[in-house]
Amino acid sequence: MADSHVKMAQTTPQEVIVAVVAGLLAPLLAIVLIVQLVLGFQKEHKPDTSGEAAQQATLSRIKPFAQLAALDASAPKVEKSGQEVYDTACTACHAAGALGAPKFDNKGDWGPRIGKGYDTLIKHAIEGFNQMPARGGNGDLSDVEVARAVAYMANSGGASFKAPEAEAATAAATPAAADAAPAAASSSKPDPAKGKAVFASNCAVCHATGVAGAPKVGDKAAWSARISQGFETLHNNALNGIRGMPAKGGNPSLPDADLVNAVGYLFTEAGGKL
Repeated sequence: MADSHVKMAQTTPQEVIVAVVAGLLAPLLAIVLIVQLVLGFQKEHKPDTSGEAAQQATLSRIKPFAQLAALDASAPKVEKSGQEVYDTACTACHAAGALGAPKFDNKGDWGPRIGKGYDTLIKHAIEGFNQMPARGGNGDLSDVEVARAVAYMANSGGASFKAPEAEAATAAATPAAADAAPAAASSSKPDPAKGKAVFASNCAVCHATGVAGAPKVGDKAAWSARISQGFETLHNNALNGIRGMPAKGGNPSLPDADLVNAVGYLFTEAGGKL
């Protein structure tokens, strides 16, 4: 009788690979499903940016670093030198040439400006010009201090202006002061053209984007109810602050004439008639 031989089946390499892949497929599929589930939860739970707490957090992040300090109003004011004014009010733009400002010690930047004359440069610095706010954004600076800062910067760019002393500066700045006087005397009549620059440096952080409920510039629907209150009411609200908006937009040194012009700019951009 013949012997029965049982042949053992041998496993091929291809079958081993298929078995390994099949064993890994299930865990990988489970991982993919878990990741999709987590992403779905995150998508459904977006942060709330409309609530009062979120708006307060936004205002806290954008509030100015400067803080009011109690000072003795009767104490004599010590006027700053041109370099001191530059270091505290001008360096942010003029050191790097930000917003088109002529860079300190750059003769190429200052050459055309020096050609306009010292009095014209003082006038621009006091009133504001293009993107530069009035008095470099520091309304506490006197005409004397502004004139000294102008001489200090212009001389670094090749001018030979004489930085005025306390008495001489008044004469040096007279053209600018004379031109600025009508604006101060008629502060109730805004100049929207000048207000645009004030808006860019003091108000745009909220009113350009509508953050914290601020009406966006040019948004007639958002401004309609406010315009109906009249310009004087809007000016008073901007001056004293209302709801989430701080007084003077968070810049306590902003001159009232500049504030009037900024409100006038927002007012007319939304369709208001002055």
